[in-house]
Amino acid sequence: MATRPHYIDENRGRDAGKLQDVRPRHEFLRVFPSLKARESARKTRSPLLRAENTSKLKAGFIYVGPVSDFGWNRAHDEGRKLAEKALPWLETTFVESVPESEVESSVDQMARDGVKVVFANSFGYSDGILAAAKQHPDMIFAHATGFRRAPNVATYNQNFYQPHYLVGLIAGALSKTGKVGYVGAVPTTEIKCYANAYALGVQAANPKAKVLIRFTNSWYSPPAAKEATESLIAEGADAFCYSESSPTVILTAAEHKLISFSHYSPMHHLAPDYVASGYLVHWDKSYIDFLTKVHNGEYTPKNLQNVDFFGLLDQGGVTLGAKEGMVFNPLYVDRLKAATITDPVLGKMSAYDFILKRLAQMTDPKRTFDPFDGPLSDRKGVQRVAAKARLGRDGLDKMEWAAPALIGPWPNEP
Repeated sequence: MATRPHYIDENRGRDAGKLQDVRPRHEFLRVFPSLKARESARKTRSPLLRAENTSKLKAGFIYVGPVSDFGWNRAHDEGRKLAEKALPWLETTFVESVPESEVESSVDQMARDGVKVVFANSFGYSDGILAAAKQHPDMIFAHATGFRRAPNVATYNQNFYQPHYLVGLIAGALSKTGKVGYVGAVPTTEIKCYANAYALGVQAANPKAKVLIRFTNSWYSPPAAKEATESLIAEGADAFCYSESSPTVILTAAEHKLISFSHYSPMHHLAPDYVASGYLVHWDKSYIDFLTKVHNGEYTPKNLQNVDFFGLLDQGGVTLGAKEGMVFNPLYVDRLKAATITDPVLGKMSAYDFILKRLAQMTDPKRTFDPFDGPLSDRKGVQRVAAKARLGRDGLDKMEWAAPALIGPWPNEP
């Protein structure tokens, strides 16, 4: 059973730091143990368990915001709970709303509480997690959205640029004004990648459409998200995607009877008439896989230097949907079937069929399509991806350029 520590701090946003390096390509491995393997695991415990002479592995989760945010942190906590339910030998604990400066003290407390595996869910925890890992060399750490590793520090992510492209297609097809909005959180290279993918989808559906963008400069700030959304509505935007963790953008758009998209967690219930689709994450796939490997002794505090999970649509960690089992809100299906998209390769078809085709192409392990297939140029006309080429992990992780359809401020634009 999960325990909730008393050392919960005030709510803060995720760190605004920029990526300074690039992670080497290391494919996400989706490994679900068979019944035989699980039985074997019960008999052969991890060295971490044997050292403590205990029957359970204790994992701690450190969240940058509140688990009540409906977004990033809730999704991670749902993954934690599902992992604990699936793994009988697992015990978990968590602490929420931990600012960057206090992640080390949170790790220290978890160490005193017997935690052996720590997951930290914010990019800004990087320095603190690496420092804590040196102080606790017998513990295992996994840093979400990070890129710096150590013998006892792995990195992991479920990447959302592909579903951002798909919801961009939906927004472009449904927009009546030809203007859609994107409320960005902190302008890191990861968020810029998502905004670009969304813009590329919008423009594929409607070549004349524009994506109006505002950054809140905070991972969790409902007031800033509301202000940004209201500003974009005043400029004519009538469909909204975002990366701030609260559901404020959805609620504000619904007040104006405008469409939006679920963000990380199912949000259809918050505005059932206006949430058209969205992107959903299944962190449990990462947690179950990682913790099973720790439990079986495959992952140790000495061999994580090159362990980096990077999940895409074809591995099932991210999916398209307003809620589980609802790819499209039924209220918008007829409009999507009536709208058309013309593609140089696929020809002319309904937006509904085109979106499903792109989803199938990216869900296919062969990935016959990717949003960042070339040729692609930025909004200044500089070519970023050559014809017949595909942007690789290096380009995704270091993305600073802005797609042509984007209009608005873009910090550090080359």
